[in-house]
Amino acid sequence: MVSNGTLGQTCPHPMKATSNGVFQGDSPLDFALPLAILQICVVLIVTRGLSVLLRPLRQPRVIAEIVGGILLGPSALGRNKDYLQAIFPPKSITVLDTLANLGLLFFLFLAGLELDPRSLRRTGKKALAIAMAGIGLPFTLGIGSSYVLRQTIAKGVNGTAFLVFMGVALSITAFPVLARILAELKLLTTDLGKMAMSAAAVNDVAAWILLALAVALSGNNVSPIVSFWVFLSGCCFVVCSFLIVPPIFKWIGKRCHQGEPVDETYICATLAIVLAAGFVTDAIGIHAMFGAFVIGILVPKEGPFASALVEKVEDLVSGLFLPLYFVSSGLKTNVATIQGLQSWGLLALVIVTACAGKIVGTVTVSLFCKMPMAEALAMGFLMNSKGLVELIVLNIGKDRKVLNDQTFAIMVLMALFTTFITTPLVMAIYKPAKGGSKTDYKHRTIERKVSNTQLRILTCFHSSRNIPSIINLLEASRGTDKHEGLCVYALHLMELSERSSAILMVHKARRNGLPFWNKGLRADSNQVVVAFEAFQQLSQVSVRPMTSISSLSDMHEDICTTADSKRAAIIILPFHKHQRLDGSLETTRTDFREVNMRVLKHAMCTVGIFVDRGLGGTTHVSASNVSYSITVLFFGGRDDREALAYGVRMAEHPGIRLTIIRFRVEPGSLQEIVMVETSADPAAKLILQDDDFLTEFKETHSKNASIAYEEKSVRNVAETISIIGKLNRCNLFLVGRTPESEIALALNGSNESPELGPVGCLLTSSEFSTTASVLVMQQYYEKLSSD
Repeated sequence: MVSNGTLGQTCPHPMKATSNGVFQGDSPLDFALPLAILQICVVLIVTRGLSVLLRPLRQPRVIAEIVGGILLGPSALGRNKDYLQAIFPPKSITVLDTLANLGLLFFLFLAGLELDPRSLRRTGKKALAIAMAGIGLPFTLGIGSSYVLRQTIAKGVNGTAFLVFMGVALSITAFPVLARILAELKLLTTDLGKMAMSAAAVNDVAAWILLALAVALSGNNVSPIVSFWVFLSGCCFVVCSFLIVPPIFKWIGKRCHQGEPVDETYICATLAIVLAAGFVTDAIGIHAMFGAFVIGILVPKEGPFASALVEKVEDLVSGLFLPLYFVSSGLKTNVATIQGLQSWGLLALVIVTACAGKIVGTVTVSLFCKMPMAEALAMGFLMNSKGLVELIVLNIGKDRKVLNDQTFAIMVLMALFTTFITTPLVMAIYKPAKGGSKTDYKHRTIERKVSNTQLRILTCFHSSRNIPSIINLLEASRGTDKHEGLCVYALHLMELSERSSAILMVHKARRNGLPFWNKGLRADSNQVVVAFEAFQQLSQVSVRPMTSISSLSDMHEDICTTADSKRAAIIILPFHKHQRLDGSLETTRTDFREVNMRVLKHAMCTVGIFVDRGLGGTTHVSASNVSYSITVLFFGGRDDREALAYGVRMAEHPGIRLTIIRFRVEPGSLQEIVMVETSADPAAKLILQDDDFLTEFKETHSKNASIAYEEKSVRNVAETISIIGKLNRCNLFLVGRTPESEIALALNGSNESPELGPVGCLLTSSEFSTTASVLVMQQYYEKLSSD
């Protein structure tokens, strides 16, 4: 054993990679690979668990990861030396740090990949002024606080490097964290959100430049000549990269075609270039992540190549390796080092300095730019959010011996506090004015007194799978005889995940309603846009594709708000099941059912749930080739009247045959049907409304050869199901969600899908054989929620 120069102490044995197993006497915790696996599992369990706990507070996941890292470190669980020695022994830290920095390297590559340099050139003067104020004042105050810290707890550190590190740490705005907060608060596409994102992007780039300067100054060699050479070499690397790398990626981009899989060779070559760039910048003396970030910026953003890179790398990096970086930071953070009145006073000083610099500087310039006070304050709090970039700065400072343990702990707590308060403060101060229901928003239903008015439809979809059927449904709905025609808003529903790409896609959505996918961010994007554009041109229907990216818990708010702002008469939602090749319905995601249920409850217009069984096939059927048989099952009630009103509009299309089947209960057979308790007067009133509606319908359309009306008398449920079964060869069923009829309610067996109602459940059950799609209608009624 080699002595390390201190009596009684020896160098620890290097850890072997894998063990021979417990049966051969090896403890897995003494070997690098099984210990690293255990560490990763512990980190994921703790950080994901905290993320779930903090979700009701609408906190970004970075908060859970920072807190999780601190809890696993010496500040909390690490106080137990047995735990720390078993799970995070000193000999394993090198492996953990290596994995964490590898994840960080590829995460910074993704960050560069999603930062478009052209968007910075388009930044307005107002956003640029806010960004400069959000950097300048905090940087100056950071320099001032660095003098106080150097006189107290940071004696003997490299003065110049410490000054720059403190300035950078206080002036940073975390771009991905800010995007997540804005998306959670539904502010990304508002003027405030776009201004904040533009300012944060400028701030981000400036922070990286300042950080590169700080790293160059923080070497072990105190000679300024060395720092100068490091910084100069870094500049040369950037210049050479901008000259050499873009032609390579341009050549690769020409060989990656839209809609085709990207060759694995190009993905591997790009990742190799990222690693090589990281090696070069590390050899220069700047952190390896800078090289990866530069390469990410240089990858062209158009075409499928960038999208494929994100898809291949992001989940593994963000979900698995990046949390290790937070734990690596947590293991260096010991809150117990903050002791005594002086240390806690310095923590308060740093927090106040950081908040005051960001908020005062941003608010002052915002007010000077004639922003309202509430927006200016919200902008100040938003720009004050920190996150991963802050931890990167602090970790580099800790590794370079610029920040000692106490200063590092103070700065980590400052970053945690400033980010945590952002969401609640913005929610308390800034409440964007929501446009109330417009006074001219009269037509919230299909059934209306004046039938020749424009019909506005908000149709929603989750993926391109159902686009052909939706377009065919819209083609059948356009009512060729109507004077004002059809106006369609196609809303692409995307879940707001923790993936930075999903968050930043929201920022790319333009306010005029054009979808972000026009920029080629997704492989299937062109198919969607081309399909709707072709339908608009061929059918002379006004179609506006839009995008909503929100968490599933409040996705219904986006749908209802959009329908209200666009004055839609009906919202068409996709059913949470799709048809398999054998014809059965398979559940895609059950949480989409909850979204549909909340829309049914809160929508201020009619809602239809579309069960797609391939209406019209897999392609758009042109108007001249439309040949559909549509059946309305009428039991009674406002929802059935709405379904019939929609069917009548569809029947105006020359290629559609409409059949209305009204079910009546034979007198004397009610004892065979389970009765529903209801007061006599409302029931009689509903029957009267149905009779009046049908009488008017028959008078108006008695001479229309494409419409057939029949009445069927039934005695029990079996007869009803038998009659419906004979109609299974039609293309589309239109039914009401809550029919006002005992016999219809008696159809409800398992109640597997309450959002479809009893008749809809029957038509989608595995026992009922049909290839027809189903549209279940719920008519808007002002007292619906109270009922």
